[in-house]
Amino acid sequence: MDFQIALLLGQDGLTNGAIYALLALALVLVFAVTRVIFIPQGEFVAYGALTLAMLQAGKLPATLWMIAALGAAIVVIDGAIAIRHGAARRLPRIVLSNLGVPLALLLIVPNINAAGLPLIAQIALTLAVVVPLGPMIYRLAYQPIAEAPVLILLIVSVAVHVVLIGLGLLFFGAEGTRTPAFTDGTLDLGVTMLQYQTLWILAISAVLIVALYAFFGRTLYGKALRATALNRTGARLMGISTTMAGKLSFTLAAMIGTFSGILISPITTLYYDSGFLIGLKGFVGAIIGGLASYPVAAAGALLVGFLESYSSFYASAYKEVIVFTLIIPVLLWRSLTSHHSEEEE
Repeated sequence: MDFQIALLLGQDGLTNGAIYALLALALVLVFAVTRVIFIPQGEFVAYGALTLAMLQAGKLPATLWMIAALGAAIVVIDGAIAIRHGAARRLPRIVLSNLGVPLALLLIVPNINAAGLPLIAQIALTLAVVVPLGPMIYRLAYQPIAEAPVLILLIVSVAVHVVLIGLGLLFFGAEGTRTPAFTDGTLDLGVTMLQYQTLWILAISAVLIVALYAFFGRTLYGKALRATALNRTGARLMGISTTMAGKLSFTLAAMIGTFSGILISPITTLYYDSGFLIGLKGFVGAIIGGLASYPVAAAGALLVGFLESYSSFYASAYKEVIVFTLIIPVLLWRSLTSHHSEEEE
């Protein structure tokens, strides 16, 4: 390996590591607030990229029908609960909050030329279609068992992952898709060249990380999420809705996953099940951070990106094995240095 190849591999590792860092932060956020190991995080990567590809091809994304169906299911459940508790006056708000966005999108998207819209409008439309899946999935799959043991929540995550993979195959088919780059061309730095798409990925990832830092440190909702992550019971006693915190954390995770898929779709071909492997690599970074530390999780995700890139040069057939083997020494070290306590029933 010469210096030029090392730089190219480092660029690739940094690009992938930035995406893994975003996913690792989302996984840490969801686990800290809800105790859910959110295995389907990667599916939002695939859904985001493939939904954008369908919009750019002038097709109606099937995810629109999915959010409409999930919204209708939530309306039925919450409406029945409201009627049973004598709060029928809440029905209009329940219908509007769960079906307002899906119905508006179903009216707007088929009547516009999405393929002819500017890229930023296509991205905004993709986020509007895919991100609502986050809080909807939380409401239907996790909110009813929010106080269940972590193992039960993990089993539900596996089930949700399998369902989303199957729906992804139904919605998008088995063919892979790649979207056009945000900006074509490369930047010549003398010793190496950087693709403009790589610069977009690094810049937007940095902006999202800074925005998350500001959100948690300076906004009321961000502080509520931090309080819920530190002590769910204490947060509830202080008037913070843990249900709201769960939905908000899933919304942020869905937004991060969708944006990650949009960012990497111009540089790699994505299939309906590609998100699972990408999400697992973000999970390795989250594990390095102990599913608790955001900076360590981000650093671990960058390490995963570099390890994957350089191992692909020396042992490309075993790069996935090498990356996931990284979990073993991390878990062993944490097992030897952490205080063990049984989870209360």
